[in-house]
Amino acid sequence: MIQADTPKRHVLFLCTHNSARSILAEGILNDLGSNRFVAHSAGSQPSGQPNPYALELLSSRGIETSSMRSKSWDEFAQPDAPRIDFIFTVCDNAAGETCPIWPGHPAKAHWGVPDPSQAQGEPEDVRKAFLQTYLQLRTRIELFLDLPLEKLELADAQQRLQEMAKRLRAQGQ
Repeated sequence: MIQADTPKRHVLFLCTHNSARSILAEGILNDLGSNRFVAHSAGSQPSGQPNPYALELLSSRGIETSSMRSKSWDEFAQPDAPRIDFIFTVCDNAAGETCPIWPGHPAKAHWGVPDPSQAQGEPEDVRKAFLQTYLQLRTRIELFLDLPLEKLELADAQQRLQEMAKRLRAQGQ
C-alpha cells in the first residue's frame, strides 16, 4: 500500500508533441496537487517548445510556466530520472505508440482529450479551444486527486484510474 507519509508521487503526462495538452496537465496538477504530487510532461516527438496559448492560459490562472519545456519521453526512461508512479496519455496518438519501458511499472491510464492546437479561426476561437481542454483536464485531475491512492495497491489504483477514464469518455468529458 501507498503510505500517507510517503514522498510525493511523480506523474507523467504524455502527448505526441508535448506542447499543449500534456503541458496543460502538468501545470494543473503541479498547481492543485503540489502537496502530494510532482507532475511532468513529455512527448514521443516533442515540438521543441510549449504552445504559446497553453502557456498564456496557465499564466492567466496563476500557474507558473517559466520552467516548462517540450521534452522527449526518453528523459523519463533514463536511470537518473525520477521514478514515475502514474502515467496518463492525453492524446490518442501517444496512447497507441510503443512507449519506453518505465522503471517501477507505474499505473497507467488514457485520458484522450481534443487537441486545442488544431483549432482554427481567430485567436479568441483558439483560446476557447484551449480553455475547453484545460477544463476537461482539470476535471480529470480533480477526480484523480480525490482517489484514496494512499490506501490502494498499485494494481487497484490502475484499475480505478482506467475505470474513471472510461466513465469520463462516456460522459464526453
